[in-house]
Amino acid sequence: MRPPAPYAWDGGICHAAVPVEETENTVTAPVLSPPLDIESAWIDYNGHLNMAYYGVLFDRGSDDAFAAMGMTLDYVRTRKLTIYTAEVHVRYLRELHLGDRVVVSYQLLDHDAKRLHAYQEIRHVDGWLAATSEILSLHIDQAGPRVAPFPADILAAVEAMFSEHKRLPTPQGIGKPIGINRRKETAFTQNITQ
Repeated sequence: MRPPAPYAWDGGICHAAVPVEETENTVTAPVLSPPLDIESAWIDYNGHLNMAYYGVLFDRGSDDAFAAMGMTLDYVRTRKLTIYTAEVHVRYLRELHLGDRVVVSYQLLDHDAKRLHAYQEIRHVDGWLAATSEILSLHIDQAGPRVAPFPADILAAVEAMFSEHKRLPTPQGIGKPIGINRRKETAFTQNITQ
């Protein structure tokens, strides 16, 4: 669960030039992906990253977190257990373009015997925030497929990650509903808008 060197997490910013010391006291939360490149096929007719590929980046960026919890491709193949996404809320905050490099973070916010509630950020390697994602994942027995409890060893790894991540501040916007904020109409505002 250690951030991949040479990247370090500091107050919500990924620092590409700060080496991560390999000690037992190194903060390992949140889990950070290695730098990811924006691929040319992902650029849309507006000249920026198509919204669908933010999902690809979030997915690729969660690989190290799932591996740290023991849920690797080998886990899927040998134990016939996996993770499905049940719900996701993405906020697009700043455009990404061809040539940009990003790091994706994964912060485990909560869990129970069958579910993970997580928060992710896509940050440019220069540190600015491009997008956030709040996600609810389900642990699945592929024989059904059906939602199933984590095996004891996996649950222990989930709990270990959660114990580190719960020390992090709660990200802004978690649980925020999507909607249009309407101001209360008064006689004065009705006259202004007409």
